[in-house]
Amino acid sequence: MAFNSIYEIAGSAMRAQTVRLNTVASNLANADSVAGSEQKAYHALKPVFATLYQSMDVSGGQTGPMLGNATVRVADLVQSDRNVDRRYEPNNPIADGKGFVYYSNVNVVEEMADMMSASRTFQSAADVITRTNSMQQSLLRLGQS
Repeated sequence: MAFNSIYEIAGSAMRAQTVRLNTVASNLANADSVAGSEQKAYHALKPVFATLYQSMDVSGGQTGPMLGNATVRVADLVQSDRNVDRRYEPNNPIADGKGFVYYSNVNVVEEMADMMSASRTFQSAADVITRTNSMQQSLLRLGQS
């Protein structure tokens, strides 16, 4: 596997986790937002990841095994289907005709767990890049000897 493939794979992971962190930030920012109807209430966003397989020949042109690289991409952003929180607050200026206001369906605990997972995955991909760079530097030093 060429070094540039490693950078491409790790970079795709970092891009995907950046999108995931952006959605977490958006969800947490809107966790306490209020709307006058269920349709207008903020619905949490979730990224959907897809794997992109790429095969490569490692046999040097001869018949031999094929290895595959797998990068990740964001296939879609979907809204959570969890019910929004409806509260009776007749004195709220944006309450509907029945006195209800609608809070977002963001689960703060889940978002925090998602944030920690995305941060760790991002850091792991960054570590792969750092170690790959170190390997390349070691190979260059070998050539100088």
